[in-house]
Amino acid sequence: MKGDDLMKRAWQKDESTIPYEEGSFFSASPWKRIVTVLSGPISNFLFAVIVLSLLWYIGFSVHSFGNRIILVSDYAENIGDAPYPADKAGLKTGDRIISINGQPVENFRDIQEAIAPSAGEELSLTYLRNGEKHATKIIPDMDEDTGIGRIGIYAWVEPIIGRVQGDSSASIAGLREGDRIVTANDKTIKHSLDFLEILNSTPDKIHFTCLRDGIEQETSLVVHYDEKGNPQLGFSFDMEVYRTPRLSIPASILKGAKESYNTLLLTVKSIGMLFKGINIREAVSGPIRITYYVGEVASQGFQLGIGSGLTNLFRFLSLLSVALFLMNLLPIPALDGGLFLLFLIEGLIKKPLKPKIVYRYQIIGFTIIFALFIFTTFNDLSFFLKN
Repeated sequence: MKGDDLMKRAWQKDESTIPYEEGSFFSASPWKRIVTVLSGPISNFLFAVIVLSLLWYIGFSVHSFGNRIILVSDYAENIGDAPYPADKAGLKTGDRIISINGQPVENFRDIQEAIAPSAGEELSLTYLRNGEKHATKIIPDMDEDTGIGRIGIYAWVEPIIGRVQGDSSASIAGLREGDRIVTANDKTIKHSLDFLEILNSTPDKIHFTCLRDGIEQETSLVVHYDEKGNPQLGFSFDMEVYRTPRLSIPASILKGAKESYNTLLLTVKSIGMLFKGINIREAVSGPIRITYYVGEVASQGFQLGIGSGLTNLFRFLSLLSVALFLMNLLPIPALDGGLFLLFLIEGLIKKPLKPKIVYRYQIIGFTIIFALFIFTTFNDLSFFLKN
């Protein structure tokens, strides 16, 4: 910016003030400089509000499984960590969670969004069992790798085939979208985890009985495995589609602002979790991994359609923008928050700070940022090598 050369010359010559130059950044009043440094972070937050408001105004689809659950502890290979919060709360496989803390729950994504940020907090939970409504309290455990809450449940995924890839094992076996798997290798399949137990035995072939248009069909599928031993079947189970209602312009702006604010609160909470014993190497991502996540979110969304791809991408970018808003306001020298603190002090004492003090303050900030950059870069590389 104009005036940076004067700033450099002033600290090199150990001058008491930065020479005045019409139109230069450091010659402007501290309050004008504060407005300038806050403009960037505020733009990040406004971007999130505008994008989310547009999405709520247009309306969008959410792909998720239903609100019926399976207990992790019901499967022998997962029982080592039991009892899970879900077991302590009296939940059972097949229950439908219909509300959490008074907020309606329509699908499994709603459950995740309520549980994930609530590790260690008591939640009121209402569920249906055999058509009868029940209420309980539950306190999610904290995942030490990510800091998110978990209660020990899976989504109950109906064994209905969704997408079938062309020229895959499923396609060759004659499986079609909409087929309901009744049995696999003579075992009754009630949900996806029943089928997963069969895959865990690494079979070479799976014999299916499927229901298609009310008529049972039988077929066999040859299972191929990739270099890591993962089965390549060529089909996925069907997900339900939930369409959000189109909101009016005022309602969509209010919804977008509220969602951005809630994301901000969640970001603040996430920073606090870094000091509660979670695995920082797993919880903190750098530019490389963030770029990868953006690509993953976009590609997974576009597999479900252009609309879903764009919705997922822009919602994720909005989340990143809110995170940038907060991170840039942290009082770290060299960041906007650090400059804000510097100019605020100058405005309050009504006296310009010495160039050498400003310079040393900035050097501390750049050192912190560079150290974080090195840490997150090696952390990201380790993540990709491990995975």
